[in-house]
Amino acid sequence: MKGDAYRNEFLSKFTGENYNCVSEFSTMANVLQIDNLTKSFGASVLFEGISFRIDEGQKTGLIGVNGSGKSSLLDIVAGKIAPDSGAVQLAKIRVGYLEQNPSFPAHLTVMQACLLSSAEGRPHEEDYERELKIKRILSRLKISRLDGRVAELSGGQLKRVALANVLIDEPDLLILDEPTNHLDLETVEWLEDYLDRSRLALLMVTHDRYFLDRVCNDIVEIDERRLFHYKGNYSFYLEKRRERIDMRNSERERAANLLRGELEWMRRQPKARGTKAKYRVDAFRELEERAKPGAKQAGLTLNARATYTGTKIFEARHVSKRFGDTVILDDFNYVFSRFEKTGITGDNGTGKSTFVKLLLGETTPDEGVFDVGETVRFGYYSQSGPGFDDGMKVIDAVRNIAEYIDAGEGKRIAASQLLDSFMFPRDKQFDFIGKLSGGERKRLYLCTVLMRNPNFLILDEPTNDLDILTLNSLEEYLREFDGCLILISHDRYFTDKIVDHLFVFKGNGEIKDFPGNYSDYRDSLAAEEAEREKPARPEKAEPEKAVVKRKLSFKEQREFESLEGEIEALEAEKSEIERTLGETSDAEELQRRSERFSELLDLIELKTNRWLELGTAVEQYSQLNHQLP
Repeated sequence: MKGDAYRNEFLSKFTGENYNCVSEFSTMANVLQIDNLTKSFGASVLFEGISFRIDEGQKTGLIGVNGSGKSSLLDIVAGKIAPDSGAVQLAKIRVGYLEQNPSFPAHLTVMQACLLSSAEGRPHEEDYERELKIKRILSRLKISRLDGRVAELSGGQLKRVALANVLIDEPDLLILDEPTNHLDLETVEWLEDYLDRSRLALLMVTHDRYFLDRVCNDIVEIDERRLFHYKGNYSFYLEKRRERIDMRNSERERAANLLRGELEWMRRQPKARGTKAKYRVDAFRELEERAKPGAKQAGLTLNARATYTGTKIFEARHVSKRFGDTVILDDFNYVFSRFEKTGITGDNGTGKSTFVKLLLGETTPDEGVFDVGETVRFGYYSQSGPGFDDGMKVIDAVRNIAEYIDAGEGKRIAASQLLDSFMFPRDKQFDFIGKLSGGERKRLYLCTVLMRNPNFLILDEPTNDLDILTLNSLEEYLREFDGCLILISHDRYFTDKIVDHLFVFKGNGEIKDFPGNYSDYRDSLAAEEAEREKPARPEKAEPEKAVVKRKLSFKEQREFESLEGEIEALEAEKSEIERTLGETSDAEELQRRSERFSELLDLIELKTNRWLELGTAVEQYSQLNHQLP
């Protein structure tokens, strides 16, 4: 006992790492209690002995680097997998869980998928009310075809249906794993407002820091297998985490100084007395571990080097692109300058991805030309990823590109050194890619793009599934990047820190060049809206004129009536291509079908958005009509 007491007292000065900012007594009812939870996969321990609780109305954000076990912890809470040890206690409540990669039985329709988790036990008289609610939520998530099959949905559409599924049931505890992935900015802001106003309890993993800051009032972080708890939003977390790291570094320095004296004592220690002072030897060993510099915070290290860029980057001259009656670009002209960092934003289906394909030469414009400079070397990070072979080792994915990478100034680094800088330690480099988490796969993909030293980066949704620490490093890299950048992202925080102007895709071929970042653009829209509303209240109201202004024209009415049939025909053609794609080995035919499939996806999105727009106008007109005396 004396030895244990001495060791505890001896080491207590050096345990300032574990902050817990929620020790005060809570009067709210507890909905989730986690006690001493441990989880490992093989020899890899994700977290060990962690404990925390969530009370009614508490909105908790879960933070940690990729591979630290965030999704595994959510799976444990939801009962999908079992912990190695510890306990999860849930009150008798309804729990909704949005997984990172949701799935539904392929034969279900969208409506059936939305009702799947809660249909049993519901009284029949509630069916109509629930159907209206489902339609409202799906329209906000921009899903229009309720009778479409789940098997026909893209990954992004499936995620939105799964999100609708958990929101419709109004759970007491909502568990969300990367809910903003595949949502456009307008929908992200709607979901942000929905959750902020809701009284449900929330446990969420997200890389969207504005979303995290505005929704969550509680942050838990998994770091080095341990849990750190902060009672506040993301801004509060950043401040307190900085204090924790500063104190940890200070304590390490103190521990190192104390080690010198302890080391001298150990060296003088006679062999025969070793067992008599075992408690002091044990304390020394523990202190030695705490003082090791290798325990410092891990972080992604990126070299902001690009190959030489000439004065000519690219020029778009009178570029037009259509898919049938749908206009993507209409006489688009632009001269891209050196070191320009451009953000692209707009609703799904307005042509953002097609624009990138035109620039890269993967799609041909109907009219005009993209004239790209001879020195331009593109680096393209696509949303779909590279399609790694799960049976390949991590290091081979890099070595297949190059054994050694040019680091500038005559220096070269080996593939293993490069992976070190991308937070893949040596033992992880020989793991199979199939064992990586979603975020680790994205980080490896980013590595394979940047290692080629491009001077023009095109990044399509690079923030999906990356942890916040990696995003901070990527932001720093892109700010210092001595090249050009086009960024397509729904991450407002990330976009605000990187871009200097925006291409706003408004649909029907209209592209607005806005000088500023996304927050500047939203402020501009708010100011324009406020200006429009100033004369909106005349002294004498004229309700009949207001109704006439909102009524669809004859042409618009005909368009609205035909759109649903057009969408169904396009969906049928897409399904037919999917069904027959593997039935031909002719390369040209495969290329033709692949290009048509891509066109169909864009057309479906465009026509669906137009259908929603016209449908909203019809509904508003109908409501105004009912209000008239």
